[in-house]
Amino acid sequence: MSTSTDSIGMEALSLANRDSPDIILLDLNMKGLSGLDTLHALRRDGICARIIVLTVSDSPGDIYALVDAGADGYLLKDSAPESLLAAIRNGDAFSEQVKAVLQNRMAMQEIPSPFTVLTECELDVLQEVASGLSNKQIASALFISEETVKVHIRNILRKLNVSSRVAATVLYLQTRGL
Repeated sequence: MSTSTDSIGMEALSLANRDSPDIILLDLNMKGLSGLDTLHALRRDGICARIIVLTVSDSPGDIYALVDAGADGYLLKDSAPESLLAAIRNGDAFSEQVKAVLQNRMAMQEIPSPFTVLTECELDVLQEVASGLSNKQIASALFISEETVKVHIRNILRKLNVSSRVAATVLYLQTRGL
């Protein structure tokens, strides 16, 4: 593949459509289209090849995005060359570190959200509390009385089994991954 073009990703699309490869190794960071955009385009074009991401990024966000977009594997470039080849050949094209991230994600998804016990109004109030608004500001933003805000906050604290607005905010932000 020539790197003199403006977009390696666009060239990969063209070659994949022309040559129908069995396996495509795709980097996350490429000139022009990103690896994620290229992956989306390859899948949109109906390319059935096994697409394996080979990158330096072990960021959970990158891993989730590429796997969710249809990557068939995710290998880290710092892996031993023999293990990279073996992973590609045997079809289990995920580095151990990546497997751990994906397993952790699955475990987290199995834990029910503590916020399922809250009403929609309570969730709205909690979101405003978490953004740092006072009761008066929350009342104004949600078009409810300040007394109603206080009732919702009492219910939120009781239902989440926390003792303060700060504790509810921390729980909210941790659960949201912020």
